Amino acid sequence: MARYVALLGSINVGGNRLKMADLVAALEKHGFSGVATVVASGNVLFDHPRAAEPALQDEIAKIVQEEFGIASFAVVRSRAELEQALAESPFADQGEDKLVHVHFLAHQPDKDAFDRLVADHAGRGSERLALGTRALHIDFVDGVAGSKLTGGFLEKRLGGKGTARNVRSIGRIIEQLG
Repeated sequence: MARYVALLGSINVGGNRLKMADLVAALEKHGFSGVATVVASGNVLFDHPRAAEPALQDEIAKIVQEEFGIASFAVVRSRAELEQALAESPFADQGEDKLVHVHFLAHQPDKDAFDRLVADHAGRGSERLALGTRALHIDFVDGVAGSKLTGGFLEKRLGGKGTARNVRSIGRIIEQLG
């Protein structure tokens, strides 16, 4: 069985504190095996016979809601999908690892939605944007903290939720996936 990673949004940010050991225990209780975390921000490695099914993303988010009262969001990716995301990022080799992010999305936004995002963001910051495969590539040139590219801003324009990881974190997750 191939290993996968669930990338959870809204974990250990904005007051949503969650011990990774508790998250591991909750997922194991619900039938996930080989559960481990990478960094304390909701990166969960696991084995599950239905890992490739899109419905498992919603199931993981529901477990987090029911067990911990945290409204989260989850995307599930394989090692190959993470490697593809890094390979297709036009910024991965240009910017700082901590500033270049992949915003993993549940669904593929259409080109019109991406164009609308770019137009609406014009003049609001120096970030560089590129559309990927179920992902938005972002180079937060001047830093993440002051960016106006918030989750809500992106969700409204792309028509779906997502969760971001920087290039450094993605590399660590890929290593741990083996």
